[in-house]
This record gives sequence, structure tokens and C-alpha cells, in this order.
Amino acid sequence: MFVRVLSVERVDEAGGGEPCPVKWIDNFAMRNFTNDAVFDDTLPVGDGLLEIGNRVPVERLREGMEDWFRRKGYLGKDEELRVTLK
Repeated sequence: MFVRVLSVERVDEAGGGEPCPVKWIDNFAMRNFTNDAVFDDTLPVGDGLLEIGNRVPVERLREGMEDWFRRKGYLGKDEELRVTLK
């Protein structure tokens, strides 16, 4: 089911990235505010790492995670989230 691995990084205004803590990723996965079943196929596996199923749309996931991280105060206004397939 979890056939793809994503890298999830917080990117600062200079373009430097660092892996998001697994606590952040798990918070999104466990308290998904979208109520969208498509995000059920996600599994946080470590800092900056998320395994997902084939039906999870990566860009939509990135947008949802970035919005959630901003709401939680994890991302500053000049930061963004970079999500890439490994």
C-alpha cells in the first residue's frame, strides 16, 4: 500500500531546507483536517520521510500539509514546504 517515499522539508527564504520532524508529519497524518480519505494512505516513518500509497496526489498533499503546518505555527510566513518523491 505504501509504495512511494516522500521527502518533506521546511524551506527558508534563502532556499535552504531541513527535514521536518516526524512529530509534525505525524500530527498532520493523525489529525488530518481535510476529512479526505485519500490522505488515509500515508505513513510517517522518520524525520522528513513519509510513505504514501499510489492514490495520494503529491501536490495536494503538499498544499494540505503546508496549510496545516502554518496553522500549527510550524512554518513561518517566509517559509514553505518542499515535498519530493525519493
